[in-house]
Amino acid sequence: MIAATRLHTSHVVRNYALDRGGRAEAHAVGVPEPLPAELAALVNGTLAHSLDYDDTHLPSVLHPSASIVPACLAAAEAADADGRRVVAAIAVGLEICVRLGMAGYDRASRNNVYFDRGQHATSICGTVGSAAAAAVLLGLDAAGVTNAIGLAASMASGVIEANRTGGTVKRIHCGWAAHSGICAARLAARGITGPPTVLEGRFGFFRAFLDGNYDAAAIEAGLGERWEVPNIFFKPYPANHFTHAGIDAALALRERGVSIEDVEAISLGVAEPTVRTIGEPIAVKRAPATGYQAQFSGPYTVVAALLGGGGLGLGIDDFTDALATDATRRRHMAKVSVIGRAECSEIFPHQFPAVLTARLRDGRELEQAVMANRGGPERPLSDGELEIKFADNAGRLLGDAELRRLQDAVLALDRQEAIGPLLATITQLQEA
Repeated sequence: MIAATRLHTSHVVRNYALDRGGRAEAHAVGVPEPLPAELAALVNGTLAHSLDYDDTHLPSVLHPSASIVPACLAAAEAADADGRRVVAAIAVGLEICVRLGMAGYDRASRNNVYFDRGQHATSICGTVGSAAAAAVLLGLDAAGVTNAIGLAASMASGVIEANRTGGTVKRIHCGWAAHSGICAARLAARGITGPPTVLEGRFGFFRAFLDGNYDAAAIEAGLGERWEVPNIFFKPYPANHFTHAGIDAALALRERGVSIEDVEAISLGVAEPTVRTIGEPIAVKRAPATGYQAQFSGPYTVVAALLGGGGLGLGIDDFTDALATDATRRRHMAKVSVIGRAECSEIFPHQFPAVLTARLRDGRELEQAVMANRGGPERPLSDGELEIKFADNAGRLLGDAELRRLQDAVLALDRQEAIGPLLATITQLQEA
């Protein structure tokens, strides 16, 4: 959220929220004055998703925290809830969000049906999870939470064509989901009702978004006993998660002494369903017009990793408009092809694997396979690595002492008596 405050899209959403006015209820990062809770959630959710540095749950293949956490922070501040209640509500919202996402995974085709239909599961499922979590924080009973979910299903939305061909609308998806979730909870609290069969009904959520084909067991099995939250992956790189194993493979080749100038051609092999996001249209992926487009480009991320980057391997500074359009990088991107590989498709979406094959000018062919994503349960980031990522973001606008205080406060979120003071410390960033 903090690092994203400088983006043009962040300025637009922040100013939109300020122009709307309304009751001062909750803080948004980089916004000096409190906003209505719905608008604070809109701003914070947009910021959380804007750099593509937000976490991913597998196998639902969505980014749950970028909508659920902003919704919970805003609702908690409006309701004067303490940190322990916030953490509990976040857990509930995350679990509902990712289980709805898992219901859309077709095991036979090994494909995410939401994405195959052009729908952004992150914001669609995030709206419902945000509504349930906000309803809990606002003190609604079981019937009220049910109605909030019923309302949220009519507010859920998100189209992902921008992943392929450009446009910044995706950045606001999680903000709109968080905003809608709070709206749904508040309307439910005032007596607006939703259909009790909103999910499974003939004209319900699953019919609308998944053509009625969904995995009920993914929602119900072990609910309340076996949690999916631990299967949320922390991103080490600020780029589309489908690119990460390719980045790791390129970094490994670089460690083996491969120079990009010695490379004649590169094949990035990934799971077949991910090719359309990071490899098509290939002409666009080989020549991203902006740093934002570069975050969804297999060719760009491979080239950037071979050249060497910051952060935990690649950082925010590796995705600028200048670097995306750099002539040398584009010359190297022209060497990169993105293809589907059967061994990658076999384990997708439980991992987003990659096999990178480089043909060198001396005739050698080198292959580097990365079958498990860094940042997940099999390859978790250490506390020190998470601190590096936190500093790469928040350290851009906070001094060392402020950074440490905020880090300590977040780590002790469940022991905070109120959420407002924590957020109030990071509202003046635009003026810093």
